[in-house]
Amino acid sequence: MLTLTLRGAATGRLTARMAQTSRAAVNITVSSSRLLDDTSHVQLCLRWFCSCVVLVLKNCTDEEFRCRSGQCVSLAFVCDSESDCEDGSDEGSCPVPTCSPGSFQCNNSVCVPRLWACDGDADCADGSDEWPQNCPGVTGQKPQTVCRDHEFLCASGECVHGSWRCDGTGDCADGSDEHNCTAPTCRPDEFLCNDGSCVPGMRQCDGNPDCRDHSDETDCVTVKACAGPGRFQCRSGECISADRVCDGQRDCSDWSDEPLKDCNTNECLTNNGGCSHTCSDLKMGYECVCPAGFHLINRTHCEDVDECADADRCTQICINLPGSFRCDCKDGFELDHMTKDCKAVTGSGAFLLFSTRHEVRKMALGSRTYTALIGQQKNVVALDVDVHNDRIFWSDLSLQKIYSAAAADPAHPSTVIDSGISRPEGLAVDWIHGNIYWTDSKLQTISVATADGSKRKTLISEGLQKPRAIVVDPQNNFMFWTDWGEPARIEKSGLNGADRTALVTQDIAWPNGITLDVLSGRLYWVDSKLHTLSSIGVNGDGRHTLIQDEQKLGHPLALAVFEEKVFWADTHSNSIWSASRVTGRDFTALAEHLHGLEDIVLYHSLTQPSGENWCRAGGGCEFLCLPAPQINTHSPKYTCACPDHMTLAADTRTCVSGAFRPHLDSLHVVSSRRSPTAVFCAGVNSTVPSRTAPRLTLSLSLSLSLSLSVAVCLLVVGSMLLWRHWRQFVSS
Repeated sequence: MLTLTLRGAATGRLTARMAQTSRAAVNITVSSSRLLDDTSHVQLCLRWFCSCVVLVLKNCTDEEFRCRSGQCVSLAFVCDSESDCEDGSDEGSCPVPTCSPGSFQCNNSVCVPRLWACDGDADCADGSDEWPQNCPGVTGQKPQTVCRDHEFLCASGECVHGSWRCDGTGDCADGSDEHNCTAPTCRPDEFLCNDGSCVPGMRQCDGNPDCRDHSDETDCVTVKACAGPGRFQCRSGECISADRVCDGQRDCSDWSDEPLKDCNTNECLTNNGGCSHTCSDLKMGYECVCPAGFHLINRTHCEDVDECADADRCTQICINLPGSFRCDCKDGFELDHMTKDCKAVTGSGAFLLFSTRHEVRKMALGSRTYTALIGQQKNVVALDVDVHNDRIFWSDLSLQKIYSAAAADPAHPSTVIDSGISRPEGLAVDWIHGNIYWTDSKLQTISVATADGSKRKTLISEGLQKPRAIVVDPQNNFMFWTDWGEPARIEKSGLNGADRTALVTQDIAWPNGITLDVLSGRLYWVDSKLHTLSSIGVNGDGRHTLIQDEQKLGHPLALAVFEEKVFWADTHSNSIWSASRVTGRDFTALAEHLHGLEDIVLYHSLTQPSGENWCRAGGGCEFLCLPAPQINTHSPKYTCACPDHMTLAADTRTCVSGAFRPHLDSLHVVSSRRSPTAVFCAGVNSTVPSRTAPRLTLSLSLSLSLSLSVAVCLLVVGSMLLWRHWRQFVSS
């Protein structure tokens, strides 16, 4: 008997061919460690005879259940009233479950915690935990959602922008924003955009998109009569075939196709035509040609093309070479010379964590089998990890809390934040300084707390509308977040809330998930309205739309990046997808039939590189030490912060009573020999030029009324002016 072993990624159809064999009995084994699919098809060919296609099954582990289709799923998903097998065989022949006394049995026999029943949230798939007959005497369980001005209330309970009503795209979870809509009509002189809006007809195909979906600039074809190398345009306006140029026949009415000076003259013979590289003689005139990797400037000289200007050319390091480029990798990765991708060679195996409302699940990369890591949750939304401390953080939207648990012992979570929180839809872990950051779309705030929740502060409370996803860069001390208010945007600030700026404000509608590739310094985000996956540099440079696909990006909520791949969770298809983040192609559905998808993160040590913790031992701060953004070499490493009901004292380290009043509670005078003397008082800046003033730093904490503060400021400014004139008088 001949044993044939198939190795490598067995995706698609494999054909095994054998030159000679004396027996027809063949045993086939498949290396399951390299098998990406649960099944593969193999055809055996013996000499001139080929067998029918043989189905090769991957070996399921002891902790897995084999579906009738051959797929392997976790035993924990068998008979849980949710089909995880593609053919639903994990739910076949299941006995009717009996619920414990502390549980509620849904009408479809599923058991949920008793506390979840009659709380206003439908936790049973059929909603039976909220049926009136199961909730006697319970009224007003959940207050009706109240949307803001210019918003539309979906029948499913959420609020979306009012301008999205009847725009041709379902934005509500139940599509109710597109119910009872009349067909859009435009005036005869207007263009109908795909989203139903109208723009002036003269603006179609003018090179500038006027429709929000850019449909007025699609399918535009600019036809030029003499376009293409086979045509020649006479100076008199006619268009003739290029073959008729310099053929001795005058075809143009102005004879411009037969210039005596240019026809049958090889300009390349003299000084190479002035070309820096290749001179190509034409029937009339000549042209300079550049080799691959160069482009023509000034019509004669070739200049090297900087391929690395395309930020997505390489996943990590791009090195520009004359006429070419080379990709390289950061420490911990090695370059695959076949694919030019950087592959991790240190650390344990990478895996994805994703939330499905009631669970946090784990799936190793290279496998399509996932297991339940954290179960029996009410409404998990945001998710993040601290790899070095092997800890998972998540927020529960219904319970309005933030939890954490050791990845090795997720059954015993601890509560991190349990008050002063409403809709924590975004969560990020600063793995270097030991803090967590979260967004609250209802309170319209961004807050920070220590990883144990013992100290917290509201960092940003102004200018936010619908903040959602958030990600941090603790090596450079910045954070980035999405806001899908009107107008939608992606913003950036220091981890202490300073140096706030907008990164993306155009061609953005519903930015949901955001992630950061720390190694390449690029942000990736998904837009659920535009159905796009885009990237941009952390300083706002090199924006690029990587994928635009209404099917695979029907309603994406979260994403992650690792090596050459980008991963995202899409609630429209209830799937987790991956694609190449260099080409935007090679789509793969990693997991399907996932209901309640919310967030996704990638777990690997190389995604969280180590850095210097300047806040170790508190940094001398009485309350909270926050890393400061590294704008330049003179930037401070950290600043101190106080709780919301207190403010910093004059020493900028301790806290004093009283809520923070911006620009009205401190006076700072800074003077230098080489810079003007600056007086900052009560939010008013005065600058006093000085050439000889010694360095002076005066910081006075004023707990005075506004009128007294202004009087003191005027006195200080006047004194500085008198001192300046006295110094000039003495020196003269």
